[in-house]
Amino acid sequence: MKILPVIICGGAGTRLFSESNNNLPKQFIDFGNWNMFQKTLERINTSIYLPPIISTNIKYISLVKKHLKINNIKKYKIILEPFKKNTAPAILAASLLDEIKSSQPIIILPSDQLIDDKIKFNTAVKKYSKKINYKDIFIFGIKPKEPSDQYGYFLRDKNSNEVSKFFEKPNKIIAKKLIKKGALWNAGIFLSTKESLVYHFLNNNNKLFNDCLNSVHQALKKNKCIFLEKKSFRKIKSISFDYAILEKINNIKSIKLITNWSDLGSWKAINALFKNRRFKFYNKKNLFKRPWGTYRNLFKGKNFLIKELIVNKNGCLSLQKHKYREEHWLIFEGNPEITLDKKIINASENDIIFIPKGAVHRINNKYKKPVKIIEAQLGKVLKETDIIRLEDVYGRIKK
Repeated sequence: MKILPVIICGGAGTRLFSESNNNLPKQFIDFGNWNMFQKTLERINTSIYLPPIISTNIKYISLVKKHLKINNIKKYKIILEPFKKNTAPAILAASLLDEIKSSQPIIILPSDQLIDDKIKFNTAVKKYSKKINYKDIFIFGIKPKEPSDQYGYFLRDKNSNEVSKFFEKPNKIIAKKLIKKGALWNAGIFLSTKESLVYHFLNNNNKLFNDCLNSVHQALKKNKCIFLEKKSFRKIKSISFDYAILEKINNIKSIKLITNWSDLGSWKAINALFKNRRFKFYNKKNLFKRPWGTYRNLFKGKNFLIKELIVNKNGCLSLQKHKYREEHWLIFEGNPEITLDKKIINASENDIIFIPKGAVHRINNKYKKPVKIIEAQLGKVLKETDIIRLEDVYGRIKK
């Protein structure tokens, strides 16, 4: 039996653009003629899948339809939520559609993830979809790259693939201990059946089930879109699938996914992506020389700019601040001395430095090895004119 993909596409992306309500959610951010929703659609463009169901907020309907058209996907359904209620109601609403058979295998896919090897991913999906039994839920896990506090974790029994315990975004000290015990990142990807999902919601969150069922049954259906009924949906508590179901049931099975994975939910993750792909953006026009070294403008998106800085031996940027932008730096080579207001930071490779708007800062390289940094600038003005120099060893301050 083919697998039904349910794509969860209602996130707002506030972790990336906390100061503005006008920026795109991260699944729609253009990173150079591609975005993560598009990559999700490409991942399910194989013969093992049925046409997708996309669960999203009503205000994103035009964006969703635009990318379905770009990817030439003509068969689909869009479930439109009148309010943001997190992942549990989104997953349940899709599972309750009458046209879905009870034995139908369903894969729940976040729309804001990047998976490098879609062949490996789909091979795993196909393999485990044949092993789903009544009440089964499979969860995908990723081997952690670092002790991050941005992801949930889970531990598995040593002698089986069953999940023994979940940990919702632990601090880095606890995350480090979990990694030593073999914990995996919770990728938020789930493989199950309609029958299993309905069973677990009915038995573990009855009020949510009834309110969601009423909203689905009274929904307006028009032009491949399902407009969930507002009155019942408003009653639903905003809650994640993890809290509503996974942490209340036993015998959850896990699938370890062997591929590069990211949800690009932080500027560290985005900067790391551009670090690995920076050579694709190299050309003569985007290289700029300065007394301290060079910089390149790698990519300009909506209200953000990604740059590569190379600070030579004894190179020292001016002591400066910005009126209109904040910056996120990923140090990927060298050991710069960084001034940040009244602090002196001796940074190392893989460190992340956040420069708030208006903060006084400087990069100084006292060593032979060049300092290399991927910088993300965020703001409505992203020009060199937004540099207010306070001190400069190269005499560039106009008197």
